[in-house]
Amino acid sequence: MTDIASEVLIERLAAWGVDTVFGLPGDGINGIMEGLRRHADRVRFVLVHHEEAAAFMATAHAKATGRIGVCLATSGPGGIHLLNGLYDAKLDHQPVLAITGMQETSVLGTGYQQEVHLDRLYADVADYNLVVDNPAQLPGVVDIAIRTAYARRGVAHLCIPNDVQVAPADADPYQHVAPVRPPATAPIYLPAPGVPRREDLRAAAEVLNAGERVAILAGAGALHAREEVLAVADVLGAPVIKTLPGKAVIPDDSPYAVGGIGLLGTKPGEELVEDCDTLLMIGTNFPYTKHLPEPGKVRVVQIEADPARAGVRMPTQVPMIGDAKEGLAALLPLLRRNEDRAHLDKYLKAMQRWRENMADLESPKRDPIAPQYLMSRIDRAATDEAILTCDSGTIATWAARHWTIRGERRFYLSGNLATMAPGLPYAIAIQHAFPGRQVIAFVGDGGFAMLMAEFLTAARHRLPIKVVINNNNALGQILWEQMVLGYPEHGVRFAEPASDFSAWARSCGAYGRKVTDPGQVDEAVRQALAHDGPALVDVDVNPDEPPMPGKVSHDQAIKFAQAFLKGQPHKAAIATTLFKDKISQLGW
Repeated sequence: MTDIASEVLIERLAAWGVDTVFGLPGDGINGIMEGLRRHADRVRFVLVHHEEAAAFMATAHAKATGRIGVCLATSGPGGIHLLNGLYDAKLDHQPVLAITGMQETSVLGTGYQQEVHLDRLYADVADYNLVVDNPAQLPGVVDIAIRTAYARRGVAHLCIPNDVQVAPADADPYQHVAPVRPPATAPIYLPAPGVPRREDLRAAAEVLNAGERVAILAGAGALHAREEVLAVADVLGAPVIKTLPGKAVIPDDSPYAVGGIGLLGTKPGEELVEDCDTLLMIGTNFPYTKHLPEPGKVRVVQIEADPARAGVRMPTQVPMIGDAKEGLAALLPLLRRNEDRAHLDKYLKAMQRWRENMADLESPKRDPIAPQYLMSRIDRAATDEAILTCDSGTIATWAARHWTIRGERRFYLSGNLATMAPGLPYAIAIQHAFPGRQVIAFVGDGGFAMLMAEFLTAARHRLPIKVVINNNNALGQILWEQMVLGYPEHGVRFAEPASDFSAWARSCGAYGRKVTDPGQVDEAVRQALAHDGPALVDVDVNPDEPPMPGKVSHDQAIKFAQAFLKGQPHKAAIATTLFKDKISQLGW
């Protein structure tokens, strides 16, 4: 059998350690599919139901493993569908390779069926973006694409016309008129050194040692540096704020943890931002500058891997460029231990009060079911090695506040893109990567409905993922955002009939259960987590439970009141829910 160019592509992917490709076939990539068939013993193809899900899966694979994720789509519409998941990778700085098809080269430019120039479409999302015109370019451009994705923490794209895919692997049909030959490359990537410059470390230590009320803001770039973050926090007596993508940096029950900041954060986290005199930012490019300290009021030290991102949110006295783990390890010997623990103790006590308030909202007596209670049951029943994936919206608020990082637990969501629907495909990809781990998708009804066909993907691949749907029959985050602007809600609640996604789960041959009674929540969650195979629990929760900020500003309160005065249609139910929340917190 004659080797074809697509075999060179797949062989090179395998040489880079790629063992999984997520995608959907089509006539624009039949040659690549043949390459995958011929090398199925080295690279498995995961057949999905929507290309958007394939890109989400590639992104999740990269987030959870640190290795490049790969997705595959056909020409035209298939490649278009990948875009949302690829932007998730771009904005969260994850290495992903997208491979797409293209019409054969002889008809390009003639308006042939599905002729979409995907290289032009991908010009914004991809750091490396190429149409392969000649089999002789392979495997060199594969090496360059993957190396670029790793180096720039972003998306690479190879678009391969279908006649090139099936051409002989050694074909080089054109005369060489320049003094050049295809470069000989290797499937090797070595990251840049991770230790910041010595003079920057000394300058950073000087600022941090002078601080009296130091705070740490840790993000996803510090997920691999837990021990170093905790060691620095201990030496400086510094409470640690975690961004939501960085929720698993340190355990939530750590005496240094004060939760997050922003709309999904905690009151102690918000107060710490206002109180600190020195801020150490580790592996984060936190975009919500309104929730950061006022410029000029604090001294800022930052450890950032990308020089272009250092100091873009706050005026930074010392922007150290390097890896969080290596940088902190080099910084530690230069720091003086702060023996005054008053600052740290203040926030330890504040977090104890916050946790008590959150626990009060996890009441099984609330009817309709409180989403806080649902998340608390998942938190209690899951293992200490469980991985939780999450959608965007109010669902992220409940996960941020009621999913406890302990042991080796992890947490993944769409951070900067904050798109709907990645929770389910994330869980599928991560279960593929970690077959022995418990993987739970905590999703909203809106996001689940977008890509619910992928639950059938999980069932067909016999993946034991667990899906818990926080079903408020609404687009909850948008509802509250409208009200915070001072507008009554509009166009955010779905009409009857109410959804029952458990029926879909059962039709897929999986465990499916609908829950409407608070007394059934605990049992249903435990049964689903114990089920040997994919399982789904669809829980009807209170649609009028507001995801209140950790610390409500005066302006937010005024806008909320204005929405009521202008004719908020569900103001009685919302007011009743807020009253019940306060009663629960008071213990009445």
